[in-house]
Amino acid sequence: KYLYMLASTDAGPVVNWFDQSNQDMRSTNTIYLVTLQKSVASPFAKENEVEEIKDTSKAADKKEAAKKDLIIDWDGMSNRIQAFSISAGNYSNLAAAKEGEIYYISTSDDGKSMLHQYNLKKRKEEPIMPANGFVLNAKGDKMLLNNQGKWSVVTPGQKATPDAMVNTNTLTVKIDPQAEWENIFHEAWRVNRDYFYDPGMHGANWQAMQKKYAQFLPDIACKSDLYRVMQWMFSELAVGHHRFTGTGDTRVNPQFVPGGLLGADYEVAGNRYRIKKIYGGLNWTPGLRSPLTEPGVDARAGDFLLEVNGKPVTTQGNFYSYFENTSGKVTTLKLSASADGANARTVQVVPIASESALRNRDWVEGNMKKVHDATNGRIAYVYVPNTTTQGHEYFKRYFFPQANKEGIIIDERFNGGGQLADYYIDILKKPANSYWNFRYGADLKAPNASIQGPKVMLIDETAGSGGDYLPFLFRQAKLGTLVGKTTWGGLVGILGYPEFIDGGGVTAPNVAFYDENGFGIENVGTPPDVEVEQWPADVIAGRDPQLEKAIEIAMKQLRDNPPKTIKTPAYPKRVKN
Repeated sequence: KYLYMLASTDAGPVVNWFDQSNQDMRSTNTIYLVTLQKSVASPFAKENEVEEIKDTSKAADKKEAAKKDLIIDWDGMSNRIQAFSISAGNYSNLAAAKEGEIYYISTSDDGKSMLHQYNLKKRKEEPIMPANGFVLNAKGDKMLLNNQGKWSVVTPGQKATPDAMVNTNTLTVKIDPQAEWENIFHEAWRVNRDYFYDPGMHGANWQAMQKKYAQFLPDIACKSDLYRVMQWMFSELAVGHHRFTGTGDTRVNPQFVPGGLLGADYEVAGNRYRIKKIYGGLNWTPGLRSPLTEPGVDARAGDFLLEVNGKPVTTQGNFYSYFENTSGKVTTLKLSASADGANARTVQVVPIASESALRNRDWVEGNMKKVHDATNGRIAYVYVPNTTTQGHEYFKRYFFPQANKEGIIIDERFNGGGQLADYYIDILKKPANSYWNFRYGADLKAPNASIQGPKVMLIDETAGSGGDYLPFLFRQAKLGTLVGKTTWGGLVGILGYPEFIDGGGVTAPNVAFYDENGFGIENVGTPPDVEVEQWPADVIAGRDPQLEKAIEIAMKQLRDNPPKTIKTPAYPKRVKN
């Protein structure tokens, strides 16, 4: 009678998943149904409140039900699509328990998910309970619900009660490790046989490789041995992005005691630890909170750390041992400008689990200052750590406030890749189309966020995947000069693959780059126009030879070919007749 489906009318940019330009896009969907036979009336048809209309579809339904074969009237089907009376949102897990009763999950913008029921007779949507997913049995009278890792069995439409909970802690399974290892080995081999982008397996005789390395299986003593043998086998393909995605139950995971960090550097003075530098953060931004800079925390560079939660701190103990199990917890510090504790003060802080974001921001903004000082504010500096979500955020954070500069240095060193970096390139390519004059204030260039002057991109051997492709696009678009070292050279990407019996998996690189010159970049990388080595002695001394060369090139290009500027023209005068 009915076919239920989820569909979207605004998913175009998001469907284009490979492009980084979809990062800001949000798609919604809603629920539709199609009547499969022309004789079936729409369940959403407007009802006459005065005269009762005989439902002719019921007789047709009974007549159709008597037939063995399902009849579908394909002709005119598009006219029989009907939308449910619910607002567009993010819906999933659509399923029908019985005729006219469907269930689905809605997910809000903050990630919270809810199980809903819609009843066609009532024409009403009802939220049931928070849930991440569900499965209906074939009869539609039982539902297996999952909510935050906890499972329940309920009657559809019912909320999960404590007695409906499934105690998964009592579930155990016996395994035959050696049998599993052999299965995993051959499954890993098959995944690459079936999914690797090159059916010729880069010239390796894949059948022979299976036999060659399967000889080790009888002598494998542990899971680590198995994965070592499989690594040997897969190395025959000589391709990047080739790795294991988890190794199942390789070993018992030890229980770790989380530490806590304050976002600072320290130095030893006598038998005390002294704060050498405090890293500034953006305390209003998640992930960039700097504990020692928060309101009410009176901590300064040069302070001695005398106590943590009442425990004396000396160099006899490992500094980080004093902060065991403090991440995210209120922690009391005793600080003093003197090692002897004179005029000591007590402050409360909440340590963080990782300082990587704080230290990265300090490095990025330190580079910005170097470029600003060396170019008298004429050249922008923008760092992009990858070509997916984080890089998208970094680019927006640092490019647009500096879009009034004459030139730009884009730093993609250490770039971890991700999507295709069309977003960066599209913005960097923007020309100045026009200018707009106001009665008061400066004239406006359109597009406003565009830089027409010299462009230099910093690259290095750690930038790979999307980090290989970004400088390739930069050169292809003839945007400017590449400075640094040849990139990593890994541009056969990966999608999804079947997993092993133990929950582990292996990639089979299956998205390979090529252009009019054939396959490229893989195992080659993108070379610079100007090669500059980062010698450790220079870096340790606080220098950045690659950045210094980029500044030099950008300033020379700015002098030799300054971007065109247009002055506000004379205002038009009225012409007398």
